[in-house]
Amino acid sequence: MEHYDFDLEVPRQNTLADKWRIVQDEDDPHVRHVTDQYFGEDRTLPLWVADMDFPCPQPVVDALISRAQHGIYGYTSRDEAYDQAVVSWMHKRHNWAIDPQWISTTPGVVSALNALVRAFVAPGDKVLIQPPVYYPFYSTIKNNGAHVAKNSLLYENGQYFMDFDDLAIKVADPQVTMAILCSPHNPVGRVWTEAELLKFGEICLANDVLVVSDEIHADLTFFGSIFTPFARISEQFSRCSVVCTAPSKTFNLAGLKTSNIIIADQDIRTSFQKTLESNGIHGLNPFGPVALKAAYNQGESWLSQVLQYIEGNYLYLEDFIARNIPEIVVVPLEGTYLVWLDCNHLGLGPKDLRRLFLDDARVCLDDGYIFGPEGNGFQRVNIACPRPILAEALERIKNSIESRFTVAA
Repeated sequence: MEHYDFDLEVPRQNTLADKWRIVQDEDDPHVRHVTDQYFGEDRTLPLWVADMDFPCPQPVVDALISRAQHGIYGYTSRDEAYDQAVVSWMHKRHNWAIDPQWISTTPGVVSALNALVRAFVAPGDKVLIQPPVYYPFYSTIKNNGAHVAKNSLLYENGQYFMDFDDLAIKVADPQVTMAILCSPHNPVGRVWTEAELLKFGEICLANDVLVVSDEIHADLTFFGSIFTPFARISEQFSRCSVVCTAPSKTFNLAGLKTSNIIIADQDIRTSFQKTLESNGIHGLNPFGPVALKAAYNQGESWLSQVLQYIEGNYLYLEDFIARNIPEIVVVPLEGTYLVWLDCNHLGLGPKDLRRLFLDDARVCLDDGYIFGPEGNGFQRVNIACPRPILAEALERIKNSIESRFTVAA
């Protein structure tokens, strides 16, 4: 078994990596500016966008090199081995038996969400989401002529829960025809229990609401949390839902633009595929299927090691903040490698909080308010990075907070 050294920093300069090249606009997270502030002696440390700073599994690298050496990169589609890799992974990791015919491929989960809203939500109707939530959900809904219906999560004693009473009221509105479930939830880090998913699904399906479950972080669970695929819960759930998956977060393959949308119901699947075709979305990046097959078939050892390392990063962060920055509350991490920090006790507005982290500490995080007003006073930190970088970032944050409040006093 190959051992991976995740403490090693791999320079990403000159790779056009968004994480190490872009800073989001203060007013609009979809507006991005190219910056050189992530390099040099006084560099800003980027712990924002959700990709890892770890090289992917060596079998994936080897397979991609072999494919690149072929020298011809023409139009590409998936094969039986691709389907079998997806089917085997879902069965092995999540005890979920899927049919290869249920799989549709897209360049990403966000592009799939856009196509799903176009296919199944009439202009003027509503899509339910559970903020604070992954911010592209908002633009996906609005850009396709629909409206956002909010079923905000409950935040109690530093933890998040679904508000089922409010959910029942919201989906009773006949204009709510779709619900996008974030499972595991980004950014709050919850891995929903099967009981929670069952109650969510029963309420939605009783009101003829199509559930679209974004399960891109399904493989990234920690501290004994158990992920449950929404469609695995029952045959009814399987036939009334769409599940969005990808190897991208699991194996750090986001740039290869390969996602698998799993739809058991033939009518829903056919409508979705027609929408993809009408928008010119077809085919695969020639490297995507190669990476997927290598990752799903040979990447489990790497994944086991990276999960252990990220879990260690979380424990390091939790301990450091508890000892040095007690004003910040760390929301418990169950899934994803994105930690949600409650900074409300610092008493700063959203823009001042951003400037504290980005300008004073020179640490680029995701501002909580971009996930909806429910995220005001929070910051999201990506801990899938070498521990020395995380340690430096936390030390900078501590020093900046001490400096600001010492001056204020």
